[in-house]
Amino acid sequence: MKILVINAGSSSIKYQLYNMRDESVLASGRVERIGMNSSIIIHEAKGSEIHEVSEILDHVAGVRKVLEMLLHEEYGVLASIEEIEAVGHRIVHGGEAFKESVLVTADVKLEIRRLFDLAPLHNPAHMMGISAVDSNLPDVPQAVVFDTAFHQTMPPVAYLYPIPKVLYSRHKIRRYGFHGTSHHYVSDRAAALLGKPLESLKMITCHIGNGASVTAIMDGKSVDTSMGLTPLEGLMMGTRSGDIDPAIVPFTMSKEELSLTEVNFMLNKHSGLMAISGISSDMREIVEAMESGDKNAQLAFEMYTYRLRKYIGAYTAAMNGLDTLVFTAGVGENSVHLRAAVCDGLSFLGLKLDHELNSQRSREARIISTESSAIKVLVVPTNEELIIARDTYRLVQSEVGN
Repeated sequence: MKILVINAGSSSIKYQLYNMRDESVLASGRVERIGMNSSIIIHEAKGSEIHEVSEILDHVAGVRKVLEMLLHEEYGVLASIEEIEAVGHRIVHGGEAFKESVLVTADVKLEIRRLFDLAPLHNPAHMMGISAVDSNLPDVPQAVVFDTAFHQTMPPVAYLYPIPKVLYSRHKIRRYGFHGTSHHYVSDRAAALLGKPLESLKMITCHIGNGASVTAIMDGKSVDTSMGLTPLEGLMMGTRSGDIDPAIVPFTMSKEELSLTEVNFMLNKHSGLMAISGISSDMREIVEAMESGDKNAQLAFEMYTYRLRKYIGAYTAAMNGLDTLVFTAGVGENSVHLRAAVCDGLSFLGLKLDHELNSQRSREARIISTESSAIKVLVVPTNEELIIARDTYRLVQSEVGN
C-alpha cells in the first residue's frame, strides 16, 4: 500500500509518499507560498531534488501540483494516481474528542472545525488540506493523526489548571500537550533500542526544536507534558517565551498600550532565544556567538538549558524516578552543547554522559551515556510522518477487514 502523508499549513503543504511494504519513503517535498503567483514546490525523489516556481493560488491547486510531481514522467514515482490508496494528515489539536487517530468522516470534519478556537493558526489550515485531497482524490480514504492524542492519557492532576473549574466545563481550558506523534515515535524507538518493554520504563522525552516540549512517560503512557492549552506554555523556545508569570500579560498591555493580539504575537514570535540573545532563534547561531564571547548569547543558552533541566527534574519527581532520557528533533538531535549542558547538570541523579559518544555525529538512534550511568541517555531522530503513515495504514486495513 502507498500512503501519502500531508501536513498542511496556512500557506504551505509538506508531503511524503510511503510504500508501506517496507515503510520506505518514495518521495517527499513541500509547497510554499501558496496563494501567490511565485509559489515554490521542492520535490525530492530518486536521489534528486527539483525546484519549480509557479502560480498556486490555493491548497486544491497545491495538492494537484504535488500529484503532478508524483506522476511526472522524469522524476515521478507513480505510474498511476490510483497507486495512492490512502492519505494521512497531521492535525495539531484534537481536543478531548479525539484520543486516537481516526478515518475522516463528515462528523470528524465537523468536530475538527469546532476545535478551530483552540488552534486557530493550525486546524483551519489542516482542514484546507483535507478539503484539497477531497477535491483531487475523492475516492481515497483519509485519516487524521492528532498531535494531542498521545497526551490524552494524562490524569486530571496533570491536565487541569488551578482556575475556576467552570472554565474547563464550558470552554475545555486544560493542558492538552503537543508534539504527541514525535514523543510517541521516539519513546517506542528508545525502548526497542534498549531491548526493554516501554511499559517497564520511566522515560522523559525531550522534543527540542524551534518549538520544544518535554513529556513524562510511565507505563507506556504520557502522564505529563510541558505544553498546555496552546504550544506557548512550558520550555523557553526559539521565539516563544514558555512559562511566565501570567500577570505579565495585563501589566505589559497596560504599560505598552498593546492589544491582546499584539501581546500574543510578542510572546509567540518575539520572545525566547530571539529575545534574550538579540541575534537569533537558531541554537546553532546562539552557540557560535556564545563561543565568540557574546554575553547575551551565553545568557540565552544558559536560560534555555536551565529551564529544560528544571522540567526534567520535575518530571523525575512526578514519576518517582527515571530510567531513560531521550533527546530528539532538530536541536535535541544535533546540539552537542545543549545535551552536555543539560546532562552534566543532572549528575545528582546518577546520570553520566559519555562526552565522546555525545560529540559523535550520526543520524542513527544511539545511546550516549556511560555503561555505569544510572539513567540511559539516548538520541533518537524523530519521524512523525512515519507514525502518521502507520496509523493511516492500520485504520484503512481495519476498515477493509470490517
